Amino acid sequence: MGGSTIFFFLLEQLSVRDILKGIAVSSGNDAAVAMAEHIKGTEESFVARMNERAAELGMVDTHFVNCNGLDADNHYSSAYDLALISKYAMQNETFREITKTKNYKLKTNLNYYDWYNKNKLLNSYKYATGGKTGYTKIAKRTLVTTASKDGVNLVAVTLNDGNDWQ
Repeated sequence: MGGSTIFFFLLEQLSVRDILKGIAVSSGNDAAVAMAEHIKGTEESFVARMNERAAELGMVDTHFVNCNGLDADNHYSSAYDLALISKYAMQNETFREITKTKNYKLKTNLNYYDWYNKNKLLNSYKYATGGKTGYTKIAKRTLVTTASKDGVNLVAVTLNDGNDWQ
C-alpha cells in the first residue's frame, strides 16, 4: 500500500481504538483499510457509505474512491467540504480525543508502537484541538486543524501548502 502505514502484522491483536489512533496519529493507510473492512466487510462497501454520508453532510465537491485519501481517479474533495466533515466529526467526543493525541504508545501481542502526531500545531499553537495532516503527489501537503478559544470553535483547511504550519 502506498503512503504512510503502521505496518501491523497478520494475527496481531489491536482494539478498534488502537486502529483509530493508528489512522489519526500515525496516518496509517493500512489501518484505514483494515477499519473499513472491519466495519463494512470490504473497503468498497465502506467507501460507498462514505459517499452517502458526504452527501448527507452537504459535501457537494467530494467523491471518495478509497478510505485513506490516497490519489485515485475520481477521488477528490474541496477545502470547504473537508471543513464540513471536520466540523461534524468534532462533535464526537471520541474523535476529538483521538485527533488531539500527540503521542501514542502501544504494545500488542506481536509488536510495540510509538506513534507521534504529525500535526505540529498541536505542540506549537495552544488553542489547537485536533485535526489531520496528509500528503499525496496530487494534493501535496494538506492540513485540517481545529482550534478552540473563548468558546469559539474553528476549522482551518490548507491544501497544497508547503508552509501550512505558518
